[in-house]
Amino acid sequence: MRIMIMTDIEGVAGVSTPTVDTSPGGSNYLISKRLLTEEVNAAVRGFLKAGATEFLVFDGHGPGAIDFETLASPAKLIQGRPLPPITWLIEQLSSRVDAVCHVGQHAMAGIRDGNLNHTQNSVEVLAYRLNGRPIGEIAQFALLAGEFGLPHIFLSGDTAACREAEELNPRVVTAAVKEGLGRTSALTLNAQDARALIEKQAERALKQHLAKPIPPLQWPGPYVL
Repeated sequence: MRIMIMTDIEGVAGVSTPTVDTSPGGSNYLISKRLLTEEVNAAVRGFLKAGATEFLVFDGHGPGAIDFETLASPAKLIQGRPLPPITWLIEQLSSRVDAVCHVGQHAMAGIRDGNLNHTQNSVEVLAYRLNGRPIGEIAQFALLAGEFGLPHIFLSGDTAACREAEELNPRVVTAAVKEGLGRTSALTLNAQDARALIEKQAERALKQHLAKPIPPLQWPGPYVL
């Protein structure tokens, strides 16, 4: 099994405050990058236990947020800015992976209990709706992967992001590492417990998928966004 891990930073345990934790130049940004990378490493460990052999880590946070030096083997990193259009990129890489997942993901814009919630742009976007249904970055990536036959099997993030993923597909396995107390604060697990939970749930996700495959997420067209 080959896994693509889409990352973001706002759904990481210990990351809760806009700009300070999430933007280059923020006083905690380098710490946040390391926290994210260690959660990715935990997911890799869990997937390895379940039989995965290859990992493509897609650094999905706007300015980039993976600490390359501490990213564990055997993961490979998709990085650089500006990236090619994501649709083209996923199409090019779809033959090299068998499933996709999220690590460090946040809820869509406007979710009351979603810590650091937003959809693409935290300042300018109120909401996206696809055929009248509100969607965030989770649905966008899962649907895009689904168009190329790739199932979305796992997500880690805050409780609101996990709920969002489960509403898209009740069979997806999640790991809630913090609980949003509003957009700019959270009740968070400590780093060690968060990583242990992610490792455990990632292993569970792949084992369950191998035993009973999750179908790719696909909604019928035509589409109005």
